[in-house]
Amino acid sequence: MALILLIDDSDFTRELTGLALETAGHELIGAKNGIEGLKMLTTRVPDCVITDMLMPGMDGQKFLLALQARNIRVPVIILTADMQETTRNNCLELGAVDILHKPVCPETLLTAVANALAAKGR
Repeated sequence: MALILLIDDSDFTRELTGLALETAGHELIGAKNGIEGLKMLTTRVPDCVITDMLMPGMDGQKFLLALQARNIRVPVIILTADMQETTRNNCLELGAVDILHKPVCPETLLTAVANALAAKGR
């Protein structure tokens, strides 16, 4: 189906989220932080990125800023435990297509991915 880049510093979260995506037929590549994720974008451009908000090295907001600076256009879904409206609004202003709260149920995640891919025209 689609190539998804999953960025999260938690191995457990990457495993659970990745399982839901792979079960739905998506191909998955993973990174432990935004820095790793940006490096991966130099070799393969995914159809969608799902990234955690709070990570060491480069967090989700800095990742969105880095995408803008490099003029990389890929739909980004943010996963976060941060429930603040200001965080949500900042991410949307920086180009995120959706913000999902952890823990996210697989159905909600897959709906968000489908919407992101549809908006991209895939």
